[in-house]
Amino acid sequence: MNDGAHVAVRFTDCINAGDVEGLAQLMSEDHRFIDTAGTVVVGRAACLAAWRSFFAAYPGYRNVFEAVSASGKNVTVAGYSTCPGHAVLEGPALWTAVVDGNQVLEWRVYEDSAAVRRRLGILGD
Repeated sequence: MNDGAHVAVRFTDCINAGDVEGLAQLMSEDHRFIDTAGTVVVGRAACLAAWRSFFAAYPGYRNVFEAVSASGKNVTVAGYSTCPGHAVLEGPALWTAVVDGNQVLEWRVYEDSAAVRRRLGILGD
């Protein structure tokens, strides 16, 4: 696993722990979060506020990574999310991260579909 992949794993470890301070340390000042609907949140402060709200609403949310690959600054992940009591947040998911050094510039979540897997270059359905 390259350094970018390690940073992406640390980032999701912070998500799984509800660790807003840990996320803050890993986010660039101009960090971008993009959800499955394509909604974009820009800036560390705005993203941290969004995560605080999310963790308050869904304290059991977890990401489980099954495959992580990286090329340069780009990290691609396949896995699934769990969130007891909130079925809409459970199931297969794909993520990408753009990492520069120890900073995550962008974190994006995708619905896991054959079309998205093809676009991201992930094998399997």
